[in-house]
Amino acid sequence: MNKQQRQILLPSISIMILLLIAILPIKEYGYYVLLKWVVFLTSIYIGYFFYRVKKMNWIWLMGIIAAVFNPIMPIPMGKSIWRIIDFITALIFGITIFAFRGKEERKETINVEELFNNVQDKTIH
Repeated sequence: MNKQQRQILLPSISIMILLLIAILPIKEYGYYVLLKWVVFLTSIYIGYFFYRVKKMNWIWLMGIIAAVFNPIMPIPMGKSIWRIIDFITALIFGITIFAFRGKEERKETINVEELFNNVQDKTIH
């Protein structure tokens, strides 16, 4: 696990838990207001890390999540629609934990593959 993965691990897991709790029938409206702020800010934070490693699809996805959960100009939707959105968003944040690979890791993988190929070439000749 690289440094960037560690930096998004806790926020991603926290957001996943908060979003899954939001699926339950909670009568306190303040929870949903807080949830919108936390998801909005966390999606911007994680989007920044994807920006640093040039993963454009993930940047767009985090931007869409930030727009949907925007607490300043909220999008009015029914509870059933929000539950579906909360569940899908929780899945997306769960996937970010595993999908995030920095350029450093890719370089290491290429170097290992090249090393393996060099060893095979030397043993064949």
